Amino acid sequence: MKIYTKTGDKGTTKLVDGSCVEKFNPRVEAYGCVDELNSSLGAVRSALQQTFLQNENSTSNLSPSLFEELNQHLEIIQNQLFCVGSLLATADLDVFHKLTPITDQQILQLENWIDHYNEPLPALKNFILPGGDLVASFLHISRTACRRAERRSSEIYTAEKHYQNVLIYLNRLSDLLFTLARWVNFKKDQTETIWKKENV
Repeated sequence: MKIYTKTGDKGTTKLVDGSCVEKFNPRVEAYGCVDELNSSLGAVRSALQQTFLQNENSTSNLSPSLFEELNQHLEIIQNQLFCVGSLLATADLDVFHKLTPITDQQILQLENWIDHYNEPLPALKNFILPGGDLVASFLHISRTACRRAERRSSEIYTAEKHYQNVLIYLNRLSDLLFTLARWVNFKKDQTETIWKKENV
């Protein structure tokens, strides 16, 4: 497989359905943001692995079973994001319906995970600053990348309502990533930093 094809040297790229668009096309921007999100989740998993190995013999509350559960959930999400990207990279409706969809069940799965990881957390009564444990910080970065992907995808959804589940999925995923960041800090005994309005 040749890595460089030179087909994009004039500022255009091909979509999944074979159509050619400019690289600044909103559709390209949308699936590019999803690709960035997927890459950032890869960094989260790498940081999680390193953190777990470093603390394997410590008193961390992130046990092997909890680590593996979180890692598996993130891997599932990364695979699903490939489907999201493919759908966004398709302008032809017939081709769209032949691709692997984002289903109501997958959205429900995200909601169930949000409830699962949120259950042990203290009630959130204030805005918090992103940060804390390194893995939690990476999760916050992924959350903001997900919000950007959602904003870009909403531009497509405005004209093409069959992208509704894509938009809902990204919305729920950003909520899950926020919850996961809090959960990791909770499990690593990291105190959340409250936003202090008086410092503004």
